[in-house]
Amino acid sequence: MLVVALLLVAGAVYGWRDGALEDLVDGVLEPAPSTPTSPAEVAPPDGLDLPEVAEPDAVAAASARRSTPDPAAIEAALAPYLTDPDLGGRVLGRVEPLAGARPASTWTRGGGTGTPASLTKVVTTTAALLAMDPATTFATTAVATGGRGTTRQVVLVGGGDPFLERAPRTTDGADWPDPARADLRTLAERTAAALTADGVTRVRLGFDDSLFTGPAVNPSWEADYVPEGVVSPTSALWVDEGRTLSRFSRVSDPAAEAGAVFARALRREGLQVPGAPTRRTAPADARELARVESAPLSQVVERVLQVSDNEAAEVLLRHVGLAADGTASTAAGRRAVRRLLAEEGVRLGDSVFDDGSGLSRANLAEPRTLVDVLRLAASEDHPDLRAVVTGLPVAGFDGSLADRLDEGPPAALGRVRAKTGTLTGVTSLAGLATDRDGEVLVFVLLADRITRETALTGRQALDAVAGALGACRCAS
Repeated sequence: MLVVALLLVAGAVYGWRDGALEDLVDGVLEPAPSTPTSPAEVAPPDGLDLPEVAEPDAVAAASARRSTPDPAAIEAALAPYLTDPDLGGRVLGRVEPLAGARPASTWTRGGGTGTPASLTKVVTTTAALLAMDPATTFATTAVATGGRGTTRQVVLVGGGDPFLERAPRTTDGADWPDPARADLRTLAERTAAALTADGVTRVRLGFDDSLFTGPAVNPSWEADYVPEGVVSPTSALWVDEGRTLSRFSRVSDPAAEAGAVFARALRREGLQVPGAPTRRTAPADARELARVESAPLSQVVERVLQVSDNEAAEVLLRHVGLAADGTASTAAGRRAVRRLLAEEGVRLGDSVFDDGSGLSRANLAEPRTLVDVLRLAASEDHPDLRAVVTGLPVAGFDGSLADRLDEGPPAALGRVRAKTGTLTGVTSLAGLATDRDGEVLVFVLLADRITRETALTGRQALDAVAGALGACRCAS
């Protein structure tokens, strides 16, 4: 418990520093080729005078003793906020101590299942780290499949890199914890160097997105999600997560767009690339010309949780299926997620996770399931899952909580670290809170009957409930 408490403290301080920098230099800093390990290492741009960063007073201190949370004290702390009518009349909740199995110390509210929304990403990322090594990377390659003389047939092969980009980010600074990104321009440079060395001047280009199988669009999603640009079709090969160059809209065929981007990058390197690239499957024995690799899985997980990245979460679900079931489909990923979590003792009960991101309204979660997943991820017995904890945004300081929990109990700032969830009519939070006695609590709060008119105020009301945990003296 002490280790995780210290992580909460460190995350709060660094998150605050990162938030302060972002507010002052928004749009100026982007990840450098060598990304610092924390915002404290990021130097401001020349000519920018930043104030000295000081540690906020409300950062939770690690407890040196083992206390027992009192459900009655938790109820007393949360009750004034749970009566807010903007919560829609139905809130499911569960709070447990992080350390030890103490059912007598568990606070619950409501029963059954609710719509978890993006809390699903906690499940997906935990399963990903159970299925794969945290150091796993995803490669995008260019392979030679035939040709002779000065002409070669080349295929761009997608390896399921969720954050592959068109070109490198070249400005100084960093946007921590945004991981370093592989890009197609660098791959084109390396590919062109290999081909030129062989005397090749002309390329017939194909692209291969066959790693992922099954529907690219989850059948349980709302019909307008893809047409209205809520989410991209999931692909093993894309750039900018299926977005256009402007990033304000999405393409209908992400792999074809990636092929076109790669063709232009090869032309930029002086190669002739006639016509448009065609979709094809590269032979297993094709000769690799060049590759670029993603950031390690642990960093991908942190980013997915920090900013609630829907596209990357769907890619991770396919990788879970591939690693654990041999098939990179959504269906295989769903099966593997349940099996991996059940093997670790997670009580799934009536919980259903139909996608990786939480966009599906077919998803249902029992609060105890999500509590079990968080306790598993934070367990000292599972250090490979630590990125799930470090990826949770810190209330009032970074990620999707950067501008939240700032209107509730002031003591909550820096004491609550949680994943957010939002759909129309749904707001949810799940994570860790360090109360004022230094006790680390695991909590899940889910309200799924909020009206459209009270969407914002309902979210603020649930934030206040979570904040009350951080401000509580809940030990018996």
